[in-house]
Amino acid sequence: MAENLFDHRKSYERGILSEESVAKDPFQQFKSWFSEAKNTASIHEANAMTLSTLGTDNFPRGRVVLLKEYNDEGFVFYTNYKSEKGIALDNNPNACISFFWPPLERQIIIKGIAKKTSEEQSELYFKSRPKGSQLGALVSQQSRPVENREELEEKLAQLEEAYKNQEVPKPDHWGGYILKPLAFEFWQGRANRLHDRIEFYFESEKWKIRRLQP
Repeated sequence: MAENLFDHRKSYERGILSEESVAKDPFQQFKSWFSEAKNTASIHEANAMTLSTLGTDNFPRGRVVLLKEYNDEGFVFYTNYKSEKGIALDNNPNACISFFWPPLERQIIIKGIAKKTSEEQSELYFKSRPKGSQLGALVSQQSRPVENREELEEKLAQLEEAYKNQEVPKPDHWGGYILKPLAFEFWQGRANRLHDRIEFYFESEKWKIRRLQP
């Protein structure tokens, strides 16, 4: 069944991004845009990002995960290490994260190398999660087939009873990754599809800036 989407378009006219206005450091530019996205009422999860990896079947795969921390070293998210993305990252740590904030007509693409965070950092974040989320990490063998939803809900109910009056332990196979950037692209939508694209790339021990054609 075909559907023609030729007329599904809009003109981007909210802002501009120039070599003169962009910060000299990509982390500072990210912080500025992310802060604006967080404070935009129509953006409900500014930290939602698409994580793209290359699977062991040599097919790329993207999925939305939540950014939980960022600093001058990189961008941190958490997952089940035995999930599809965990296995993909163990096999090939080259990855990409991207943010798209339609109300601001902005996109950020960050290419880098992912490595596991320390066990201490993973433990600290796990303890900060709501108990239901902690139990969910114990329930789910992420990415593996399951007979039905009832099977998961029954296992959750059993664990809720088992850990009713005690702390939930972090599974050994659950923890964080930090993506250490090699390149950033900041995209600002512009009229007539002549979008602004400013790339930061790391060369000769420093960040350099160049404009990309839209």
